[in-house]
This record gives sequence, structure tokens and C-alpha cells, in this order.
Amino acid sequence: MTTATEPGFARQLRYWRTLRRVSQLDLAIRADTTQRHLSFLEQGRSRPGRTMVVRLAESLGLSLRERNGLLLSAGYAPLFPESDPGAAELAPALEALTTILDGHLPYPALITRPHGVLLAANTAFDVLTEGAAPWLLEPPVNVLRLALHPAGLAARVLNLPEWGRHVTEALRGKVARSPDPAMDELIAELEGYLSQTDPGPDHLGFAVPLRLRSADGELSLITTLTSFATAVDITLAELQLEAFLPANEQTARILRDLAAQR
Repeated sequence: MTTATEPGFARQLRYWRTLRRVSQLDLAIRADTTQRHLSFLEQGRSRPGRTMVVRLAESLGLSLRERNGLLLSAGYAPLFPESDPGAAELAPALEALTTILDGHLPYPALITRPHGVLLAANTAFDVLTEGAAPWLLEPPVNVLRLALHPAGLAARVLNLPEWGRHVTEALRGKVARSPDPAMDELIAELEGYLSQTDPGPDHLGFAVPLRLRSADGELSLITTLTSFATAVDITLAELQLEAFLPANEQTARILRDLAAQR
């Protein structure tokens, strides 16, 4: 005999499935259950086991934080811990990340927490902070604000309208997948620093290299973003490594020379 589930779980399950644009049948197949059982769960007519909640969350591609929320809505305790960044259990992973940062020299690399809060950076990060207002560099540094604020990096970005939209469009894509009111507010702030652009009929998107003015010449940088999808701690899973790479030989040479001077 089935018993009614917590109403919150039924709503949350429908919400995430709709947001992910997954049909009941597709989700049932992914989660190794039946469409009928899934329909009962979404109507609140059946109560899911803890394992089923976890399978559904994984099948929907929820973050660890979101999986904990779905478990709570079904009446279960959270499964994934959220450690302080300074906790001893995270020390080995953070030490390894520091090694990666140093290994990326002479090119800039940094690690951020949610909402663009800087956790660590290598010494080449000063290429991006040069000339920025001191208040933008006071901890906790928000690298998104530093990048697009007129008193920050934006003052030296030669293609700010295009590159800035590349940054905000990427953030909007993340929020569309994982709604976050705090990030919505930050995006609105960041977009307020950017002028309106008219892409024109030949527009191919805002994915453009960062063109940065420097005393040694123009730098052209592309970025790679790395997240830690197999982590089981929320804090570690939400970290993001951003590594900048030279888009041309001139940029590589300038960064190598700066590293030698440094």
C-alpha cells in the first residue's frame, strides 16, 4: 500500500522536470522506474524511497545542493555535506588546486566560489588586477564585479561590449538551469555596467577572446572553466577553476616576460 508523499516533494519534482524540459517517460527511463510510478510521485499519491529521490535528482542533473533540497522536500536528511573552505577534510583537495594554479604560470588562473567570490589565484592574476580600484580588491573579492566594473578590469578591455555580454550570457545560462535569486541580482548589476550592443545580421554569438590593454601591448586571452563534478562535498563541487590561455604568440611572449620580471 502506498502512502502520500510530502506535498513539497511532488511540487519540487514537477518543477525540476519542467525546468529541465524532460518528459515523464524520459525521466522514468533515466531513473529506472515506470512512468506510472513517476506520475504518482508528481501527484503526491506515492512516497519515494530515499534511493529513488537520489536517482531522480541524478537523472535531472541537479547539483549537490539541489539534491539535498529534493531530499529534504521528501522528508529525508541531506546526503551531501557542506564544509567550510578551511576545513581539514578539504585541505588535500585545495592543496592540489593550488598546485594546478602554480602549474599554469606564466598565465593567469584563479579559483572561485559561487557568485564569483575569489578563493585563490596564482601570481599572474596581477595582470587582471592592474589599475583596479583598491576597494574592488578588498576581500572577499568578487571577480565578476572586478571584471566588468568601470573601476576594475573593464577600463582596459578593448572589446568590452562583446566580451562583457559573453560573461553575462554565460551566467544567465547557469541561472536558467539552476535558479538563484542572488545571482539574478548580480547579473542585473553587471549588465548595468555594459552599454547596449547591436550585434547585427552577421552576429555569431558573444564567445570572444578577452582583448586587454597593457603597458607591454595588447593581450588576447581565452578562458577554460573547470568544475569538480565528482566531488561529494558541496563546497568542493561548487568551486570553479578559470584558467586564461594566450590566443596568440604576442600574448604568450608578454606573459612570459612579465613572469620573468615578477
